[in-house]
Amino acid sequence: MEAPLQTEMVEPVPNGKHSEGLHSAGIPTAGSERAHSLRSHLEGKGFVHKSPGKEPHFTDFEGKTSFGMSVFNPSNAIMGSGILGLAFAMVNTGIILFLFLLTAVALLSSYSIHLLLKSSGVVGIRAYEQLGYHAFGTPGKLAAALAITLQNIGAMSSYLYIIKSELPLVIQTFLNLEEKTSDWYMDGNYLVILVSVTIILPLALMWQLRYLGYSSGFSLTCMVFFLVAVIYKKFQVPCPLLSNSANITSNSSLGEGTPPLGETFSSDSCTPNYFTLNIQTAYTIPIMAFAFVCHPEVLPIYTELKDPSKRKMQHISNLSIAVMYVMYFLATLFGYLTFYDHVESELLHTYSQGDPFDVLILCVHVAVLTAVTLTVPIVLFPVRCAIQQMLFLDREFSWLRHVVIAVGLLTCINLLVIFAPNILGIFGIISATSAPCLIFIFPAIFYFCIVPTKREPAKSTPKILALCFAVLGFLMMTMSLSFIIIDWVSGTSRSGGSH
Repeated sequence: MEAPLQTEMVEPVPNGKHSEGLHSAGIPTAGSERAHSLRSHLEGKGFVHKSPGKEPHFTDFEGKTSFGMSVFNPSNAIMGSGILGLAFAMVNTGIILFLFLLTAVALLSSYSIHLLLKSSGVVGIRAYEQLGYHAFGTPGKLAAALAITLQNIGAMSSYLYIIKSELPLVIQTFLNLEEKTSDWYMDGNYLVILVSVTIILPLALMWQLRYLGYSSGFSLTCMVFFLVAVIYKKFQVPCPLLSNSANITSNSSLGEGTPPLGETFSSDSCTPNYFTLNIQTAYTIPIMAFAFVCHPEVLPIYTELKDPSKRKMQHISNLSIAVMYVMYFLATLFGYLTFYDHVESELLHTYSQGDPFDVLILCVHVAVLTAVTLTVPIVLFPVRCAIQQMLFLDREFSWLRHVVIAVGLLTCINLLVIFAPNILGIFGIISATSAPCLIFIFPAIFYFCIVPTKREPAKSTPKILALCFAVLGFLMMTMSLSFIIIDWVSGTSRSGGSH
């Protein structure tokens, strides 16, 4: 049985907007005294007041988001462009090894969320950065904020890169053009800026995650359509498939007339591999770790949850991970069984080897573009929250600051996308560093430092498991970065395709 802990706690809501009705015991509620007291409670040694018989509560913000709506946002944060790179990962692992790794990463992600929630319950904090501060002071807070910033900027960059590369193709197909023109509306750089300004920015200006629940639900619906289309195409695309040295004619006319010049896939290439291990497998772990990252969004979602509890939030996280696990595996499996070893690092480009005017593929492109566009505001939210936590913790909410941060972030990300070499480069480097930190290392070491030794001694089983979890994160990071650096130094390309 857990020891009784502290009294009611005060904590800023996401994006640093403090509630007007602070009624934690002993905290002044007027003017500068309130701000000073709030900061001292958040970052001082006396953050937690102990009172017998009371659990920590969060009285500064009343959550209004239902259980069902809360599932949409973490699911949308998990889902994204990650699903497009997993088929390439299966090429380099085989079906059995991929399933084992996917299952392991999903279970470990759920466990790390458990560590985060338990740590937040002990000290009464629902901000990732403040957990870092409570564990290691300012360096811990800065490390957490930096990891969240790098991870989510990498995620948003990959989403916008898809928009940059796919939207011109969709427009080209919609206009029934055989070749890409030089018009501005066929330029991916212009289009990604246009989408950012007209769609992403208005959604990114929402100051609470619950307002994005509906767009997250629609985004997930689009990805379900993508999954159904991938399964359907498995039974429509023939194997061996002609390579695309010019464009392939439609599937219905593959057997008619003289095929275009180009090699064919050998019949041996239409046999699945169940276990594969090579140097390209180095990309598999960071891609898969990246695909299950929703940890920066967990605590803000927890804050806005109606009638919140650690158990309820854990159920939400587990359900989100389970749904995405099933969608990931099915989409990856059928995508791989359609093209086998010829899957590119981004699955949609592999389908471009077929009929460029295929109506279903056009609809899939539109669905994926819609989904990843609507995911960007969700992923931007924790980055803005990290900036608020570091720079404006003791200040009241300001719409001007809110807008400036959002515009600044989107501007930087657009510049990154315009000059990014390919989507796998974004996945490999960003994921190999920040994802292991957010999923494995930080939750484990924060838990080890925050949970009192009186409750769980340093040699207790939960804390030993947490340390092993952190070591696993370091091993994954070191292995992934080592192989990627070897790839660069050797000058060989193992990305599986360029865009």
